[in-house]
Amino acid sequence: MHGDSGLCTVARSASPGYRPGMTTTTVPRLTIGPDGRLRHRVGRAEISNDLAGWIADDLVAPGLLDPSAFERTFVSVVLSTDPEPATAWTAFYRNTLAELAAGGAPGGTNAGMAPVHTRAVELATGSVVELGCCFGFLSLALARAGHAVTAVDLSAGTVRLLASVAPALGSSVDAVTGDATAVPLADSVADTVFAVHLLEHLPPGVDAVVLAEMLRLARRRVVVAVPYEDEPEVAWGHVRTFDAAALDALGAATGHPYRVDDHHGVWLVIDVP
Repeated sequence: MHGDSGLCTVARSASPGYRPGMTTTTVPRLTIGPDGRLRHRVGRAEISNDLAGWIADDLVAPGLLDPSAFERTFVSVVLSTDPEPATAWTAFYRNTLAELAAGGAPGGTNAGMAPVHTRAVELATGSVVELGCCFGFLSLALARAGHAVTAVDLSAGTVRLLASVAPALGSSVDAVTGDATAVPLADSVADTVFAVHLLEHLPPGVDAVVLAEMLRLARRRVVVAVPYEDEPEVAWGHVRTFDAAALDALGAATGHPYRVDDHHGVWLVIDVP
């Protein structure tokens, strides 16, 4: 702790992404000072995936942190909430899942994702594969709803984290490291295959490759969801935007029955014969 101010010093050397000469900005939860130290007011009882929005709004938007340092900063803040990494990550997961179930705090990241996850659970049938699962919050929600779930992500570290935390949360999820363009799973391996907020991270043309993989894996249904954005949100790693017409074109190209609709973003649902 930094004196009695309630500020926790995350880095004692220059924080990743900090550029010398920046002025200190007073923000609700996080700040980087001229010394390059990142401090925050987030405790273990509060740490959740809302942190993503706080970093984007408090550090990236005002130019205190380069977007390339987003992930490293995120991990540093989570780990600073408890001396034991496993305890910090378990708290992060428990808090996030509880907030998602409750609808999230107004304006927060969890509030934005809660209705998306609710819709995804409603669309799931039978066994499930989720591509681009990231931390696996949706996969955990699907498992809690009674589905057998395989969560796939390109990041081996994130996959290991999900696999290690899931048992502590009372959930069973098969976590697999894999590229969404060449998933290391057998044909027709699951009833429903999801890609929720994944395609906006991929360059044009790759979306069709991922969709083909989803159709290879799915026995009954493929579900794609993307956010509405005027410009790609760089802090979140987005490289392109989508609208209903773009998803309609993807669906039509498959030759399968499909529908496109709006629900806190755009959804493409393909029914596999």
